[in-house]
Amino acid sequence: MIDIRLFEIKIVARNIARVVKALISNKHPFLAQIVPMRKCNLACKYCNEFDHTSDPVPLSDVKCWIDKLADLGTAHVTISGGEPMLHPELDRIISHIRRRKMIAGLITNGSHLDPDRIKRLNSAGLEFLQISIDNIDGDEVSKKSLRFLDQKLEHLSRHAKFRVNINSVVGGGMKRPEAALLIARKAMSLGFVSTIGIIHNGRGQVTALTLEEKDVLREVMRLSRGNIARRLINPLGWRLFNKFQENLISGKPNQWRCRAGARYLYICEHGRVQRCSQQRGTPNVRLLDYSSRDFEREYYAEKSCAPHCTIGCVQRTAMLDSWRGRQLLS
Repeated sequence: MIDIRLFEIKIVARNIARVVKALISNKHPFLAQIVPMRKCNLACKYCNEFDHTSDPVPLSDVKCWIDKLADLGTAHVTISGGEPMLHPELDRIISHIRRRKMIAGLITNGSHLDPDRIKRLNSAGLEFLQISIDNIDGDEVSKKSLRFLDQKLEHLSRHAKFRVNINSVVGGGMKRPEAALLIARKAMSLGFVSTIGIIHNGRGQVTALTLEEKDVLREVMRLSRGNIARRLINPLGWRLFNKFQENLISGKPNQWRCRAGARYLYICEHGRVQRCSQQRGTPNVRLLDYSSRDFEREYYAEKSCAPHCTIGCVQRTAMLDSWRGRQLLS
C-alpha cells in the first residue's frame, strides 16, 4: 500500500516550505498549541490536562489568539484540550487558522468522529489530526481503546481529506504493552501515519519502562521507519527523534536545546503562554502581550527538565535550532 495519499501532497509541500523558512530565520514561533476547551468527556488516569466543568473559550477570544500567532509568524497551530471537539465553534476556529495562512491541526480523543463530522472538518480546512489510542479494550486507566475507536478509524480512512496520525503509547500503567504494536499495525494498514510515545509523569518526565515495554516501543519505531508519509511530513528529522526515544528508554539523558516558550508555544485556556502542557506557570505571559523580549528570553533559557523530557512536539520543534543559540540555565 502507498502510505501517502494524493491529498497529502499539498500538505507536505506547505509543511516543507515552512520548515525551510524556519531554518532560515529563528526569530518566530514554529508551532503553537492552543486550548480553547479544557473540558473533556473522558477521564484518563494519567492525564492532567482536562477537567469536567470548564466552559469553552469564546470564539472572539480564540480568534484574537490566532491573529496574534499569525502576526508573530507562527507556522503551525494545533488545537488541543481537554477535548477540543466539545467546542461548539471548532470549525470556525479551524477556518480562521487557515484564513491566517497557518497550518491547522487537531488533537482529539476521537470519540466524536462520525462521517458527517469528518466532512465538516474537511470543509473547515483541517490539515492534520492526531488521536492517541492507549489500549485494545478500555479499562480504569484509559477509555481510548482500539475497540472503542475502530469504527471511527474506518470512517477517517474513507472520508478524511487531512493527514491522520495514530499515536500509541507505552508506560503509565497500561496493562498490555503489546497493544501499542497492534494499534500501530492497524494505523498503518489504513494508510495513516503511526507514532509511539512514552506516557510521562506530571512534569513531562519519563517514567520507568519494563523490558517488555522497551521491546514494544523499539518494534513500533522500527515499523515506522518504512512509513514514507512520516518521513515526508516530518522533515525536522525523524531519525533524530527516534534517537531521542532510544535514549529515554535506555535511561540516558538527551542533550538538546529546548525552545519551549519561543519556537514552541502552549497557549492555555486563559490565553497565556506556557512552556508546555506539563510546565504550566512559566513564563505565564498573556499571549496578546507576548513580545520579542519574551521570545528571546525563552529561546535562550536552558530548561532543567529537558534531559528526561518526553514531550515529542517540543523535541521535534527544537531540531530546527539544534546547532545554534547557546542557552543559559534558567
